[in-house]
Amino acid sequence: MTAVTERVVERREGFDARVLGVEVAEGLRAILREPVALFFAVLMPVLFFALFAGIFGGYTSPSGLPVAATMLATYGTFAVATVMMVNPGVTVADDRTRGWLRVKKVSGTPIAVSVAAKVIAALPYALLSLLAISAMSLAISGPVLDVGTWLRVVGVLLLGSLPFALLSLAVGFVASSNATVAILNAILFPMTIASGLWLPPGLLPGFVQAIAPLLPTYHLSQLAQAQMTGAGGLGHLVALLVSTVVAAALAGLAYRNLRV
Repeated sequence: MTAVTERVVERREGFDARVLGVEVAEGLRAILREPVALFFAVLMPVLFFALFAGIFGGYTSPSGLPVAATMLATYGTFAVATVMMVNPGVTVADDRTRGWLRVKKVSGTPIAVSVAAKVIAALPYALLSLLAISAMSLAISGPVLDVGTWLRVVGVLLLGSLPFALLSLAVGFVASSNATVAILNAILFPMTIASGLWLPPGLLPGFVQAIAPLLPTYHLSQLAQAQMTGAGGLGHLVALLVSTVVAAALAGLAYRNLRV
């Protein structure tokens, strides 16, 4: 590669980075322009945590930790799944139905960059929800988790949100904004209940408990809990990777059939 070519590539890479930054900032503003969606995506998991932590938080889990601490994993999973399943898909569907993706394509902005920015823009809101849940868990159970363990739990939850974002995009590429919200909620809430994120799995019917190991929400919550208890998490990690591959395939198929 010649020096001239290298400079061209460097300029092109810098341009793409700047475009991504602009798209992320736009995505952040787009989420803020939808306060109702922001309330349900960010605050609702916190309110659910407050309700159920008030009921079960004083008990001790089989691992010896207060239930309010282990609920950081289950309700944290609910929080990141809610944010990442609602925001990217809905904003993409809205841009597509309004013709905004067509404008981006004509302007030379790579649609893939615009879509990736929407996923990145949703992460701060997922983190915000996790911080609020963590603060409430700390207030109820005290500082039972060290900083390193807490960081591992939060890191696992944020990284493990990728399959939910990909599934959200797969729906947003093919459905209208209103239909996307309805479809994603119809997927999210049954998964949440069946995975035992709201109630301890032992309180659920047997047939529901049998469904849980098939769901990515279950494996993400178990992998997050493993960071607290030291239990093995390889099987849950593999299940999440498989879920990510499947969701990526669905998103890729929907993207190839995208009409802008």
